[in-house]
Amino acid sequence: MSEALRVLLVEDHPIVRAGCQRLLEAWGKTRVICARSLAEGLRHLKEEAVDLVILDLGLPDGGGINALKRMLAAMPALKVLVFSMHEEPVMVASALEAGARGYVSKNDDPAVLLEAMTRINAGDIYLSHSVAQKLALMNVRPGQGPLRGLSAREREVLALLGKGRSLAEVAAALGVSYRTAAAIAAQMRAKLNLSSMAALIRLAVEHGSAVAEENRPGLG
Repeated sequence: MSEALRVLLVEDHPIVRAGCQRLLEAWGKTRVICARSLAEGLRHLKEEAVDLVILDLGLPDGGGINALKRMLAAMPALKVLVFSMHEEPVMVASALEAGARGYVSKNDDPAVLLEAMTRINAGDIYLSHSVAQKLALMNVRPGQGPLRGLSAREREVLALLGKGRSLAEVAAALGVSYRTAAAIAAQMRAKLNLSSMAALIRLAVEHGSAVAEENRPGLG
């Protein structure tokens, strides 16, 4: 990143907030703004230009997915990285469906937070390994290959979704119409027995890199 990334850290626990602030400032690639509550975070969004928000879901004045939704309602294009002690697959899935661009556990190594910020700022969706693994276990039954039966075109779409691309961007990359890309995504959801687009994106994030490797010329 050539310019400092303007990061809004919304975290109510003083020790965690101070630790994250020191980590980000020592990294040398960010300008950190701290908020102790949802209300304070929303005020900073109105007053300052922000590239990315690191959001704790346990805020006392409106925590959980509601905090994420209010942030995105205030600024729909905002890139939000959820930073939470909760690793339950349902919570992670809800955050992604609400518009989060990434999810990192507070139990992860500090380097994971920095990697997540870099990837999300580049336009990708990022899940830490521990979180992604739990999501995969939620969606895949033992002994079954989750991508078995997908066509080459469907695997291309899945790989692009795993990189954080929207359906419109997928359509442009593959040279097809948006309707065609949406139809392919719907067909994949049916094949994989997934109930929503968010569930498909979760699977794409977990398996997309492997699919992209398969799609490279000269491989498999």
